[in-house]
Formats: sequence, structure tokens, C-alpha cells
Amino acid sequence: MSFVSLTHPLLQAWGIAHGFGVRGAPEPERIVRPRQVHGIDVAHAEPKGDAPGEADAIVSCVPGLCVAIVTADCVPILLADESGHVVAAVHAGWRGLARGVIPRAVAALRRELAARAPVRAVVGPCIGPCCYEIDQPVVAAMEPRFGNELGGALRTRGGGHALLDLAALARADLVREGLSAEAIGGFPAACTRCDPERFHSYRRDGARAGRLLHWIAARPPQA
Repeated sequence: MSFVSLTHPLLQAWGIAHGFGVRGAPEPERIVRPRQVHGIDVAHAEPKGDAPGEADAIVSCVPGLCVAIVTADCVPILLADESGHVVAAVHAGWRGLARGVIPRAVAALRRELAARAPVRAVVGPCIGPCCYEIDQPVVAAMEPRFGNELGGALRTRGGGHALLDLAALARADLVREGLSAEAIGGFPAACTRCDPERFHSYRRDGARAGRLLHWIAARPPQA
């Protein structure tokens, strides 16, 4: 069964073309995405639509060009300024969150703005706190960046393991970067591992898992 990509009212209200991937959703035309490496580098889309190199976020001012990232449990984030002329797509797994991929992406997007225009972000479907079990080394790696916020996103289990709310940490990072709670959207009921009908999941399916494509396109200057 195939579905249509998910959209969110926060970006729809600004007339920004975007989609969060589900199984079998058609890919848009004229799309570019970086080679993801669970890092914090940010690529910038070229007017000709040339493929970028290694990065886990991509910023675009190129009208009509869809910039994208893929996930199979990690957190996808789509961002845009009020005009829709500057957009970004971000891939944030626990490594990227721990190293600061979200603030790097927000800073890169804002450098393209003529003024401090309002920015909105939507945190897409990812593995939920019901299913994302981690061990103590992951907790230790994330503590320096998130501190008390990490404690609020964890539910301790036995044997040094815990369940982690990745989306909550992504939202916390966006708030740190000056976005209001009202400017951050999400899909709180979605869990990629729990919903095999709609989503691919590495935690559920292992190496045979597919990937979900999440994309956004800048609007033309006159729009």
C-alpha cells in the first residue's frame, strides 16, 4: 500500500511546498539531497541543482528545487522563513543531536535572511519514546548538550537502559535557537517503529529497512 507524503499546517499556512515521507509516496521532481553521515555539516543547494556532498542538513534559496533528507527512525526537521524563500531540511539522529546539527542548520538558514524574519520548523515522524531504547553510553554522549532537558526526555528501564524521546530533544534545540513553541510543529502520535503500514524503521526491520524521503522547496521571489 502506498500513501501521499504528510504535510503540516504550519508550513501550509505560509504556502511552502513540502512533504514528510511515508511508504510508497511519490518523489517530487527536481530534488537534491546530501550524503548523510550522522554529522553536523550543512550543505547549500546550488542553482543548477548539483548534488551536494556529505552533510546532514541542506539549506536552499533556489526556487522550486526540492531539498531533502532521508530517515528510517531518526528525526527529520523541515524549516522555512516567513517568505518561504529560504528553507532547510535536517536529519537528526542521536549523534547529530548530541553534536548540534540543529543549531548549525538554523544558523545557516538565518545567514541567508536579509533580516531576522520569523522561522517555523516541523519535526517529522520518527521513532517514538515508546520504542527508542538506548544504553548508558548514548545517555553520556548526549548529557553535555542537553543536561536537565535530557532527563525530561528519558524513561529509565532496567539494566542501564532507557527509552528516549528524540523528538522532544529536537524541539528543545529549536526553542534554544529562538523559535517559539507555537512556531514548532510535529506529529506526536506517529512512531516509525510502531506503524509498519506507513513507515520504514531500522529498529524494526534492520538492514532491509527502506528509507523515508522528507523534502521542502523554496518559493519564487514573487510568491
